[in-house]
Amino acid sequence: MTPRRPGEGAERRRRAWRRGRAAETLCIWHLRLRGWRVLARDYRVPVGEVDIIARRGRVVAAIEVKARDSLAEAGEAVGARQRRRVARAFEHFLAGEPRLAALTLRFDVMLVAPRRWPRHLANAWRLGE
Repeated sequence: MTPRRPGEGAERRRRAWRRGRAAETLCIWHLRLRGWRVLARDYRVPVGEVDIIARRGRVVAAIEVKARDSLAEAGEAVGARQRRRVARAFEHFLAGEPRLAALTLRFDVMLVAPRRWPRHLANAWRLGE
């Protein structure tokens, strides 16, 4: 293993953040073109975070965006701990928006890979999974 230069880890984190931010922006445009209205982006609270919260008709979705070198790698990147953090943040968001409680709520994932359109997976998981 080769030793890392000072600051290399910080630069890698910055590149990952920029890649994730670009993937979120691509996903937001993809959603808008398909009739979704974005209610929140990068919704962060102490108990978790949601990349995108969007609504279309009577559906409100907490959407986790994953960008990797392939769609398969992106799909494998959403772990149980992260799903719990998204669920807690989504619950926090909904507590402040009681008008949304009567709608269909779900957890989606959008997968992003280079030179590919984002893949939107509806109902990617349910609470308790």
